[in-house]
Order: sequence, then structure tokens, then C-alpha cells
Amino acid sequence: MPAALWIAHVKVTDPERYAKYAAAATKAIADHEGVFLARNGAYEQLEGNDRARNVVARFPSLQKAHDCYYSEAYQAALEFARDASERDLMILEELD
Repeated sequence: MPAALWIAHVKVTDPERYAKYAAAATKAIADHEGVFLARNGAYEQLEGNDRARNVVARFPSLQKAHDCYYSEAYQAALEFARDASERDLMILEELD
């Protein structure tokens, strides 16, 4: 079964509130066997919308990534992000 990636591009508009999201989301992601591969590091925007916070997390499967997003813990964390950021988030299955 191929692993899956969460890929997020974020513009933080309220750093204090977003920090609360990040703390709670980190735990929810770990609880679903997610591991961060990149998180707010240096980047070069080549095309599209520039959002300074970029995050990639790997999960053991697409289902685990999906279950994390819809989990009670992640949805609670997401409440902090809703009015504190502009976000794009997707799940992408890796090549097998």
C-alpha cells in the first residue's frame, strides 16, 4: 500500500491563533502516524500563489491521511486555523 502526503500551502494572518492550531494539529497528525518531511523551511516560489508556510507530512496510507483530517482532534485544531490563515491542503498518494 503506498504512503500518502499531506501538502499544505499557508498564508498565516494571525500568528498567535495559528500557533494554537499548529500545536494541536501536530499531536493529531502524530496520533495518525503522520511524520513531517518539511515544515516552514526555506523555499523558492516558481509558479502560482506564494504562501510563505509550506508543510509536507507523510502518512502510511491515503486512508490514514484522510482519517487524520476528519478526526475529532484535527477538526478541533482546525478551528484555530480557520480565521488565522488562508490555506490550501491536499492529500497525494505516493507512487507505489
